Amino acid sequence: MTGPKESGLQRPHRFDAFGLSARRGEIAGSVDAYELDRVEDRLGDEDGIVPPMAVGYRIVGGTDALGRAVLKMDLDGTVPLECQRCLRVFEWPVAHRTSLLLARDAQELAYLDDHDEREVLLASAPLDPLEVVEDELLLSLPYVPRCERPDCVAADAPGVDEVTSAPSAFEHLKALKGGGKPPSK
Repeated sequence: MTGPKESGLQRPHRFDAFGLSARRGEIAGSVDAYELDRVEDRLGDEDGIVPPMAVGYRIVGGTDALGRAVLKMDLDGTVPLECQRCLRVFEWPVAHRTSLLLARDAQELAYLDDHDEREVLLASAPLDPLEVVEDELLLSLPYVPRCERPDCVAADAPGVDEVTSAPSAFEHLKALKGGGKPPSK
């Protein structure tokens, strides 16, 4: 293990992605989502209480149908997010599967990025597995988190009756064209 981050997280050794791909190796583990700096900013907490939220990861080296080096990545777990409608914390399930095409340099990265729909990962130097996990976890999170609670409504949103009773713009248009009376407010 390399030295710990300030938060106490023990970082796994960096790895050669092309070497892992060539030998069809595997790296697996789990990480508390709150230990990943960029992910932590997106997570919710309940009144300052931060429960540990483990996300399991598995990175498997291999090749695609064209013989190009790839890393297949799986993330599984749950993370707490704050609903942007009701502002309550809820658990978001993470079940992310992806295949990352490897590039040896910036030129190959640009070419593959333009000619392949998969994500391309620059692997010219040894990679930190937790940085790859963090990137993929961020990509798996919703941009605007919303819970699925039946009672979820925004604190400052108008009531349902107010929204549904608002006159439609099409009703106004119909009245202007002589097809009815203008809607009342």
